[in-house]
Amino acid sequence: MAAIALAQETVWLDKPSYDKAECLHYERLAKGNQQSICPILPAGGSLANEVAKAREYIKQSLQCMDGIAAHAKNSGQEITSRVATLEKENLDLRNIVEELKNIIDKLDARVKAVEEKTLSYVLEPAVCPVKPEASSKTSADKDDDDDDLDLFGSDSEGEDAEAAKIREERLAAYAAKKSTKPVLIAKSNIIFDVKPWSDETDMDAMNNEVRKIESDGLLWGASKFVPLAFGIHKLQISCVVEDDKVSVDWLTEKIQEIESYVQSVDIAAFNKV
Repeated sequence: MAAIALAQETVWLDKPSYDKAECLHYERLAKGNQQSICPILPAGGSLANEVAKAREYIKQSLQCMDGIAAHAKNSGQEITSRVATLEKENLDLRNIVEELKNIIDKLDARVKAVEEKTLSYVLEPAVCPVKPEASSKTSADKDDDDDDLDLFGSDSEGEDAEAAKIREERLAAYAAKKSTKPVLIAKSNIIFDVKPWSDETDMDAMNNEVRKIESDGLLWGASKFVPLAFGIHKLQISCVVEDDKVSVDWLTEKIQEIESYVQSVDIAAFNKV
């Protein structure tokens, strides 16, 4: 602002030069010498011409100073405008930074709330359900069954023939019931991948040869031809075997013995039934 105020002031910067010229002019008049001493003032001419030239020079200098002052004024206005623009941009940036700060504070608060909630869930002690006590009714039923299945009867010496007959009938009924109870047979469902030697192998014949393998506890299921590569297919066949009667290793070896058709055998799936 001080530079703008100084630029608006009208200052005669060349005043010392004019003072020197005026001093030399009067010295020349006093000595009666017509030769110009000051290089600024040309030789010859009357005093009126010299004064007119000085005035013209002063006028031009003042006009130049007016131009400088106008230029300084315009520059000051431009600087003021730019300063105002920068202040506005600075204010806008401050507002944006303040909004971002508020958003970050809200997000921080939400994250802390979620962390505290998660931590409370993790630290919450697990409640183990109480094992229900056996009902008295079940115990009473078991006691009654035990009484009904009195396999050994009474040891008293006064046991009569009727009690012995009843005991024998109960023993016979218990033995018959136990003999008719079905026995659980362990079975397995197996899927084999049987690979031929080449694409020229007769796959139908290979399927028939595999199915010719028979054994007690072996039942062949569905089969299909699955493409491998380069026109070669593999035989995928399923079967159900009884674990106590048929060994998986034995069945695999029997399939591999069909050397005219079978190159290798793999177990694709093995599940208990």
